[in-house]
Amino acid sequence: MTPPATGTIWAALPLPALMIGLQGGVECIIDCNPAAEQFLSLSRRSVLERPLARIIEIDAPIETALARCRENRAPVFINDVPVSLGERSGGHCAIHLALMGDRRDLVLMLMTPRDIAGKLGKADGIRHAARSAIGMSQMLAHEIKNPLAGITGAAQLLSMGLSGEDRGLTDLIVAETQRIVKLLDQVEQFGNQRPPDCRAVNIHDVLERARRSAEVGFAAHMRIVDAYDPSLPPVWADGDQLLQVFLNLLKNAAQANLLGGRIELRTFFEQSLRRRGASGKDVALPIHVEVIDDGPGLPPEIADEVFDPFVSGRENGTGLGLALVSKIIAAHDGWITVESRPGRTMFRVSLPRARDPEMTGSPK
Repeated sequence: MTPPATGTIWAALPLPALMIGLQGGVECIIDCNPAAEQFLSLSRRSVLERPLARIIEIDAPIETALARCRENRAPVFINDVPVSLGERSGGHCAIHLALMGDRRDLVLMLMTPRDIAGKLGKADGIRHAARSAIGMSQMLAHEIKNPLAGITGAAQLLSMGLSGEDRGLTDLIVAETQRIVKLLDQVEQFGNQRPPDCRAVNIHDVLERARRSAEVGFAAHMRIVDAYDPSLPPVWADGDQLLQVFLNLLKNAAQANLLGGRIELRTFFEQSLRRRGASGKDVALPIHVEVIDDGPGLPPEIADEVFDPFVSGRENGTGLGLALVSKIIAAHDGWITVESRPGRTMFRVSLPRARDPEMTGSPK
């Protein structure tokens, strides 16, 4: 069966859309739009003519619904059903089925992820959340660090005339004040409003720098593997800030699995994702980096707020690492999302390419 011609409206649909047809009594994918490629994380070519059930697991009698749509020549709507995409969850979706004009052999399947609006809103709200915390963080860091220096100095002077258990108490004061100073340094770093110095950057160079640092340091107990697409074009970014992003994501993965495990770095090109940039224009985000670990997953109670400042799933965590990551990605007009379940947590960073003509100041 020949896929229908892909038109402008089909390509512009913002929701995942599949064309379903019967082949030898099996419901197969005849065509898919760019939004479906993004949703499935698969290319159009790789899903054509393949059985629907091998690509998407829908927790509903979807074959019965497709048959009813054809038989009654009427649309069918299935609300809020779990969808699985291979090893990862597609969340809950509303499924819309309708015949393609007078052709009973073709059924349009339109999927509306329940959380798509929330994810987009979250991405657009990252910048606002960061800004709301910056003023507070800068004020607190400045006001607290000055008296802490005096406390540390006084404790060190007192310790010179003490011994034994009493000196241990002053040492505790010094150690705790130094720990607080380190925390305030992170707060000041989060409050840094320096815009990224963007230029053409090889994303794999940045990832390898982060990987080498992780393997000899905080992630020495982990096995880090890669699945890079070597054909990726450069990204338009600040290389040093991106290094900070991926170091934080690797550290987050390593700290989630202290007994050892596996971290995968994956890159791929997929051009259907766009978002509104700081200039007000739509910016394409075709370059994607995924950091995947096999740890216990995010605590469900914070899964939707992990990019907010001072939200942490770890004891003694500051809650600033992922907030800083989201702040940097937002400054690049990028997008970051997370999917998590026990045994698999994936952070996906989506970035603009260097030669995108819509980006002001980018190379020609």
